[in-house]
Amino acid sequence: MSCLFCKIIEGSIPSTKVHEDELCYAFADINPVAPTHVILVPREHLASLDDTDPDHGEMLGHLLLTAAEIARKQNLTNGYRIVINTGEDGGQTVEHLHLHLLGGRELAWPPG
Repeated sequence: MSCLFCKIIEGSIPSTKVHEDELCYAFADINPVAPTHVILVPREHLASLDDTDPDHGEMLGHLLLTAAEIARKQNLTNGYRIVINTGEDGGQTVEHLHLHLLGGRELAWPPG
């Protein structure tokens, strides 16, 4: 498969692993926009959130719970943001569903 994130998950592209389990893989973003910037990807290739259905509920919930666990381990006690970019206008640049965990500084609103 030619998907960048699938290659990272399989290990053919190196990454700084933050978390790994049977449903997802999390790694440090190579172009961080915050002191903590972790990407969480499901092991199942789905192009975007638009490609999910109710059968993906367990995996989606797992991604959010894992993001919260990572945030606790990273000591993001003042808060953090979870972002899912979907589609071109949503800012998605890799066609594999993924979450951004951002923290370690005050995050402005509205974003972008």
